[in-house]
Amino acid sequence: VQLQASGGGLVQAGGSLRLSCAASGLPFGVYIMGWFRQAPGKEREFVAAITWGAGSTYTANSVKGRFTISRDNAKNTVSLQMNSLKLEDTAVYYCAASPRATPFGKYDYWGQGTLVTVSS
Repeated sequence: VQLQASGGGLVQAGGSLRLSCAASGLPFGVYIMGWFRQAPGKEREFVAAITWGAGSTYTANSVKGRFTISRDNAKNTVSLQMNSLKLEDTAVYYCAASPRATPFGKYDYWGQGTLVTVSS
């Protein structure tokens, strides 16, 4: 199983970035896909998740209205569109996959992370 995250980079506050995660080696269509982030010196935190099928989404309050998660089951990819970025969004972003029914449980598979740096 491999999750390959990409799309990170340096962006000015107020700007946008789109992260992508390509999954291979797992039955993508039955996994909940999530994005997490870890800022320097902080715990990893949940950002957003999307279920299979109907694609119900869950978004952390800190990014609600600015970040949008989506998935393409045919291409085995999940994306995170990040708009109106703030300095506090600076972190390493990880995609993850879970076979469970809840997006708030344990995730079995993790990508390598992609760094997002927001500058003033």
